[in-house]
Amino acid sequence: MKRYILLPVVALLALPLAACDNKPEVVTTTASDPMAEQLKKAAKVELPPAMKASVTFRCKDNSLVFVDFFSGDKQATLRTAKDGAAIRLTAEAAGDPLKADGYSLTGTPKAITLTQPGKGTLTCKT
Repeated sequence: MKRYILLPVVALLALPLAACDNKPEVVTTTASDPMAEQLKKAAKVELPPAMKASVTFRCKDNSLVFVDFFSGDKQATLRTAKDGAAIRLTAEAAGDPLKADGYSLTGTPKAITLTQPGKGTLTCKT
């Protein structure tokens, strides 16, 4: 008779354990981003162009100029001395002359035509 009483007691104790959900608790250290919605609506950012070529040119008057060409063909930096200050030349569209403060540059990393303030126009080659 003891067997019959023990079986319902075990069944009653097992019933609450069967109802337990033994899934592991997930803990994260990241908080939700309070600016997530604003970032989704923000305008896309255009990265600066990558450098395409860095070239030293010898011009017709035997001077050297140093030009860094950037991808997109709308920007270049010009130095008239090896350690001189860089002059940033820009154009509205690819293929237009690159200009800034009286300077104008057209050409490719093989040959350029450079106009400098007070010096006129020079053709330069690598």
